[in-house]
Amino acid sequence: MTDLKLPSAMAELRTDLGKIVADANQAAARFSVLALARTGVQIRVDNREEHVVERAPTAGTVLSAFDGKTITEHALGGFSRTEVQRAAQSLMSGVPFAKHEAPPREERRGDFSTPVQIDPLELSVQEKLDRCRDLHRRARGSDARVTNVQISYSEYNQHAVYAALDANLAQRVQRVSLFVIVFVAGTDGQVRYDWISRSGTGGWEVLQVSDEDLAGLVGRAVAMLSAKRIEPGDYDVITAPGVSGTICHESFGHGVETDMFLKERARAAHFIGKRIGSDLVQIFDDPSYAGAFGSYFFDDEGQVAAPTRIVENGIFQRGISDLYSSSALGIARSANGRRQDYSRKAYARMSNTFFGAGTSTLDEMLAQVDSGIYLDKWYSGMEDPHGWGIQVSCHYGHEIKGGKITDRLFSPIGISGYVPDVLGSIRAASNVLELEGGTCGKGHKEYVQVASGGPHLLLKARLG
Repeated sequence: MTDLKLPSAMAELRTDLGKIVADANQAAARFSVLALARTGVQIRVDNREEHVVERAPTAGTVLSAFDGKTITEHALGGFSRTEVQRAAQSLMSGVPFAKHEAPPREERRGDFSTPVQIDPLELSVQEKLDRCRDLHRRARGSDARVTNVQISYSEYNQHAVYAALDANLAQRVQRVSLFVIVFVAGTDGQVRYDWISRSGTGGWEVLQVSDEDLAGLVGRAVAMLSAKRIEPGDYDVITAPGVSGTICHESFGHGVETDMFLKERARAAHFIGKRIGSDLVQIFDDPSYAGAFGSYFFDDEGQVAAPTRIVENGIFQRGISDLYSSSALGIARSANGRRQDYSRKAYARMSNTFFGAGTSTLDEMLAQVDSGIYLDKWYSGMEDPHGWGIQVSCHYGHEIKGGKITDRLFSPIGISGYVPDVLGSIRAASNVLELEGGTCGKGHKEYVQVASGGPHLLLKARLG
């Protein structure tokens, strides 16, 4: 039996949702209820201070009625059966729903929970703080040149229940993330830094950092002391998986969220069925990807998680959708209707967005580059869905010379270009992919947890 650990009030409400939904569906609209609770904690430890902050908890219920064309919603805080029942009656009697035919949906039933080995909900705040303190101590004592260490732990606990005539779903999604940032000082007084991160759906087992990991982190931060600025120009480039993922997120992430198609803010809308990259370009969005930071079992509109193939062999196939945009555009749903919390509307949002793997090894890709740049790590990205330009800022990159990565380091490095030009230049992809977690904003800064990634990619890019 799946242990959902549902809040007691949510579990009690769930037993009554079948009747509430059946009564509300007597009207000419498809009716559903989403009960959603989100909590979390953030811990930060550095040389001078410690912070433990509880994320503002949210707990509420969204009632939605869809007549095949229009979605009408009412949200209320908490999980009171009486209040939810009263709100359902008010919603269904207060709006003159048209009799448009709503698209049919398959029956969906099940309880789902993120597999965890070291459950954050079973650790006290003190235990979590002690774990962060221990990691800080290990990193701080790893090298005499370390001047400061910042440990940042974040935990996101989500419980959801979704009910409709054709659905009875519940999920617990447990996310954790950890950043370790090390600052080092040179003999001339300059300070540089680097970081490592861990994230995923799971428990504390996801966040393991070894002494070898810390030694490598310090070594990279020290190497930054001698980094130079790169000469602007066009380069042969190999991107590390995190950099590949940022290119993916910015080029075929926001730009293929289909509510943007309705607003005519996405150039991608005019490229469906057309070539936008080389034959090696495969792009997916997959909320069912096991263990990834953006994963879930069903979206906030009751669509069961499944992969969406956005680009196949360089041809743009389709975007990712929520209920409203898929109905308005007449396209198939994907499981991407997501809310920041119960008080916010659902948008078409990314989950885990990534380039598919290729067949090359990294060594084979390096052998194709006589002179170029290996982009190790990104720190920000920007996109223009209408103009289809992207910019990715990288913390640093290494010189490639004669098919080998050298010790010569450049920082910072920016990539810019027109999406089809950048993706069209990809001429190799490695046979292993990795994903990294993060948070993505949209609209009035509604935020959701996502992941992006891919394999190493060999391409031509403008750097500066």
